Order: sequence, then structure tokens, then C-alpha cells
Amino acid sequence: MTGVGSPQQVWVVIAAYNEATAIARVVAGVRGCGYPVVVVDDGSRDATFDIALASGAVAIRHPINLGQGAALQTGIAYALERGAQTIVTFDADGQHRASDIAALLAALERERADFALGSRFHGRSLRIPSTRRLLLRAATLFTQLTTGLRLTDTHNGLRAITRRGAAVLRIRQNRMAHASEILSQIAASGLR
Repeated sequence: MTGVGSPQQVWVVIAAYNEATAIARVVAGVRGCGYPVVVVDDGSRDATFDIALASGAVAIRHPINLGQGAALQTGIAYALERGAQTIVTFDADGQHRASDIAALLAALERERADFALGSRFHGRSLRIPSTRRLLLRAATLFTQLTTGLRLTDTHNGLRAITRRGAAVLRIRQNRMAHASEILSQIAASGLR
């Protein structure tokens, strides 16, 4: 696990769909922390691709919208091909803080884990409507029961994954089903 947090060995993967208004700020924040960024534009109809590229990210374009899971799989494969030892998935809409990447990387190192998962329900919580919060908590309980993973947030896009962990992920689900698929594959992998 040595060097898991070294910026040269960490790639941040951002799946984006019609995020032209936020992507420059998101890329700038991550790049400001020293990490290379790959934005996978998943068939956007706006300027997401051009803005991501102009902001200093590597930009890959899906010609049609295949879903966030497909965009993440494309970005993860790209990062692995570039020698990433750790991959961080990061949402394109600005809901994550780039400063949280270091905490996830530290958790991988400290716990000698292959996966570190972000949570909106630890520490500072985003303003989430109570009905949505209730739905997310129900999904979390269901995921805990079906996978055995101790989680507090099942649909958070902020994740840190070692190269070994990324090698076991084969994201096939499109749309938002990929979040549950990732958790199922993590549980089935036997990796920490």
C-alpha cells in the first residue's frame, strides 16, 4: 500500500452528464489538490466535454448517454491503463469537497483496505430533504442486510479504490443501479 496517497499514483475519475455549469469548478478543486483528473462525458448535450478539457482534465467522450456506471467503468479503465495505484470516484455536480480525497486515501492506508467509501451522513451533512434522507437510510439498511457491509450511505459517489480493488470491479449496470452493483461486488470480492 505504500504510496497509495501519492498524487502521482492517484487518479480522480469524474463521470459527467450535462454538467457544464459545475465541471470547471470541480476539476479545478481536484487539480488544486495535485491529482490528475479524467472526466468521462457521458453523451452530454452541453459543453461539459470542452469545459472539462479546458479546465485541465483528460476528457473522454461517450457519443451517447450510457449511464453513470458505464462512464465510471470507462474512467477506471483509463486510470488503470495510466498506472494508477489508487482511483477516486468523484461526482461532477460539486457536492463533494476535493479536500475529502486525502481523508479517503488516509483511510485506505490506515485500514490497509482496498475500498474507502464516502458518506454524507458522517460529520457535516448536506441539506437533503427528509423524504430523500429516509429513502437513502432504507436503501442503506437493505444494503447492509444483503451484503454484510457496514455502511451509512449507499449511494455516495465519493470512493477511493486501490488498483487491486479496481481490478475486481466490472460495472455493468447503467443509470443509478451501478451504486448497488459496486457495493455487491465489493462484498463478493472478500477485499477489505
